[in-house]
Amino acid sequence: MKNLFSLKNQTILVTGSLGLIGKEITKSLYDFGANLILTDIHDEDFYIKNYQQKLKNIKGNNNQKILYKQADITNTKSIVELIDFSEKKFNRIDTLINLAGTDAKIDDELNNNLDSFENFPIELWEKSINVNVNGVFKITQSVSKHMKKNRSGNIILTASTYSLVSPNPNLYKDTNSKTKISKPIDYVASKSIIPNYTRYLATHLSKNGIRANYVVPHGIENKNPQWFKDNFAKLSPLNRMCNVNELCGPYVFLASKASSYINGASLVVDGGWTAW
Repeated sequence: MKNLFSLKNQTILVTGSLGLIGKEITKSLYDFGANLILTDIHDEDFYIKNYQQKLKNIKGNNNQKILYKQADITNTKSIVELIDFSEKKFNRIDTLINLAGTDAKIDDELNNNLDSFENFPIELWEKSINVNVNGVFKITQSVSKHMKKNRSGNIILTASTYSLVSPNPNLYKDTNSKTKISKPIDYVASKSIIPNYTRYLATHLSKNGIRANYVVPHGIENKNPQWFKDNFAKLSPLNRMCNVNELCGPYVFLASKASSYINGASLVVDGGWTAW
């Protein structure tokens, strides 16, 4: 039982590995013994300059490896190259953790049109659908084919509380400013696919020894303005935002043998936000 959460000898592919969540949980996955294939839209130079050294400072066993391969999950050719790379280096992918995603506000944080459903730019809608829906489909489809050959696998997707509930407008009110922000429709709609998509994977792939579950994070602190943090504290049962390292345990748990009979389930990490 003491090795229940061990990831030793596992090979885990992490998409969106250089994002806020990815940079944190990959350290924990490695710390628990996993071999890692990290991928993101950024090239290898970006990875080396911004992240490689941090991972080198983590003490693993002598047999552990961390490899990086640039990939675009919306591009089929790029995914094929990623799978080929993974097979050549490790012969197998035991677990896929998909963190890759996008949000219109990443492109234009203060574009007032993003606050209006009626005027929301179609090009931003299409970009989010392409990454958060089409990209998730393409990477899970490709990796599941690989897992099917081994009759074993584990798929962990990432949703949002906004795949369960609508954004609370009171969270986004800055009474001291005319600045308007909100969680745009593209993110809410595209993340809403994850719960039922995961259930589909769980029920249709299980005959091949493949499990599928999803994590529902919420309120991860990331240089938010003080008024936003204050609003969040008032609305959250725990009266605070989430520290990104609080997501490490849930992802390690779902990747480990400790979750071996969990399939088609959600692991909600929202401080009780959806419990109201």
